[in-house]
Amino acid sequence: MPTPAEKRAAFHALHADGCFLIPNPYDLGSARMLQHLGFRALASTSSGMAWTLGRPDYGVRREDALAHLAALCEAVDLPVNADFESGFAADPEGVATSVRLAVRAGVAGLSIEDRNREAHGVLYDRATALARLRAAREASAGAVLVARTEILLDDPTQIHAALDSLAAFAALGADCLYAPGVRKAEDIATIVRALAPKPVNVLAMDPTLPLAFYADLGVRRVSIGGGLARVAFGAALEAARRLANGDFSALARGAPGRELNGMFV
Repeated sequence: MPTPAEKRAAFHALHADGCFLIPNPYDLGSARMLQHLGFRALASTSSGMAWTLGRPDYGVRREDALAHLAALCEAVDLPVNADFESGFAADPEGVATSVRLAVRAGVAGLSIEDRNREAHGVLYDRATALARLRAAREASAGAVLVARTEILLDDPTQIHAALDSLAAFAALGADCLYAPGVRKAEDIATIVRALAPKPVNVLAMDPTLPLAFYADLGVRRVSIGGGLARVAFGAALEAARRLANGDFSALARGAPGRELNGMFV
C-alpha cells in the first residue's frame, strides 16, 4: 500500500498533462471495483455517500465524511480526491481545521465549494470565498487543492462570472479548477484556455459524450459526481419495484457473485 505522501505525489503527476477520468465511488465496494478495473485515481461523492447512509445530499456531518474518507483511502492503493462540500465550516479557521482533518484521513486532494450551506445555499461573496480558499491552501499540506464554484449549477449562462471566480482561485494557488454545470464545448474550451496552464476538472453531465470529447478541449480531468451511485440505486429501485409486484425478473441482471468476489480478495 503506498503511503499518503506517495499517493499525493502520484496524484499531482496525473494533473501534469493529458486527460484522465476520475470516477466517484460511493462506498468501499465500489471503490475496490473501480481499482480492479484499472482506474488511476478516485474521487468521493458527497451525494452518493449520503444516500448510502439514508440521507439526502449535504445531509452528512463532518465526522461522517471524515470516517468515510479514511475508510476509502485505506481500502485502495489509489489517490483519493475528497468531495469535501464547503469544508464543513463557514469561517476560514473552521475550513482550515476541516482540511487538516481530511489530510490526516489520507486524501490526496480535496475540493472546496463556494456555496454557503448555512445560508440556504447562496454563494459566498468573492472576498469571503478567497479567504476560505486561502485557509484551505495553507492547511492542505501537499494535497491537490481543487477550487470549485457552484454558480453554473444555479445559472448555466453565467460562464463569465464562473471564469472570474476560477481565475481568482487560480491566482490564490488552487491546483485545479472546477465549475460543475458547464456543458457547451465552446464554454469548456473558453475556461480551459483562460486558466491554462492550470488543470481544469469538468463534470460529465451528458452521458452521450466520450472522454475523448473532453480531452480534445484540453480538459485535464473528468469526474461523474453521484452518477455511478444513481446508476446503482436506480437499478436497485427498479428491481425493488418489480419485487413489490411479485416479479423477480430484474434479479437476472445482477452481477455474478463469483465475479464480485474476485474483485474483493
